[in-house]
Amino acid sequence: MRPLHIVLSLWLCLLLAPAAAASSPEVRQMKAAAEVFLDSLDDRQRDRAAFAFGDEERTDWHFIPRTRKGLPLSEMAEEQKSLAYALLATGTSRKGQIKALQIMSLERILQILEGEGRRFSRDPGLYHVSVFGTPSTDGTWGWRFEGHHLSLNYTVVEGRLASGTPSFLGTNPARVLSGPRKGLQVLGEEEDAARALVKSLDPGQLEKALVATEAPRDILTGAELRIDPLEHKGIAASELGDRQKRQLRRLVRIYAMRNRSELAKRDLEQIEEAGFDKVHFAWMGGLEKGQAHYYSIQGPTFLLEYDNIQNNANHVHATWREFDGDFGEDLLREHHRNHPHP
Repeated sequence: MRPLHIVLSLWLCLLLAPAAAASSPEVRQMKAAAEVFLDSLDDRQRDRAAFAFGDEERTDWHFIPRTRKGLPLSEMAEEQKSLAYALLATGTSRKGQIKALQIMSLERILQILEGEGRRFSRDPGLYHVSVFGTPSTDGTWGWRFEGHHLSLNYTVVEGRLASGTPSFLGTNPARVLSGPRKGLQVLGEEEDAARALVKSLDPGQLEKALVATEAPRDILTGAELRIDPLEHKGIAASELGDRQKRQLRRLVRIYAMRNRSELAKRDLEQIEEAGFDKVHFAWMGGLEKGQAHYYSIQGPTFLLEYDNIQNNANHVHATWREFDGDFGEDLLREHHRNHPHP
């Protein structure tokens, strides 16, 4: 990947975005970037990358190494890769894009650490781009950027950017322990901010927040298509002090700000409208750095899950989900109510 190509591709997408007053800048940019990317593909590549919006593949997401549909970076020319990264940049924030690219780069480190005999190859080229439906500024369509430890899903409904979830980031190793990139911790702030919060709790608060002394094996919702609120709640924001509430809000923002600012702002506003005091923080496992641990944050509309358990607590999964809005389902239901389809 050459940064200059990414910058030039991004400017190209912005310049080509039509000035449709009825659509938002983020949808215009996504539409332009998706069109430029698809137009760069030959027929065989386009058959791999393009799906109908109603195709079941749109919601068949996962974060494990597995055989995937979509067009992998390994089958793209350098210019096409640059256009794929330009599309990625229209959905993520700058920080989110950096995290995504660093996660992809960890595959080379895993390749060295694991050696031969792996069922699936560790390869930064095995990240796939898929476009669902016809990109437009007033229609319904979506796209996904996905591979090992990375699944970013975006849905546009009737010209509105409806959803940036499911959103999954993971890292193995969580912290690089040796070699030229020793010390790299891509999801370090997700861990450090949560530990600062749990360590700030007084004994009575901790008794409510610590729902289990042993961490689960993984995030509890996995890659389920639809999720329900978790049974464990933890401590409510209403039971926190002002400084602790600020820290909880900061932690939620870290997750929301993976996505571009317009989408993150809307998600955060929805959380506040539903009542921030109803947000709960729960912890499982050890409290000290290096110990296996898990936490969740859930409110009326959303769920965050994080775990660092596998590989001697050096392997992170961190996900952002919405109970009704994943894959734009809430707006899609409204669309179908207003516009019945035969």
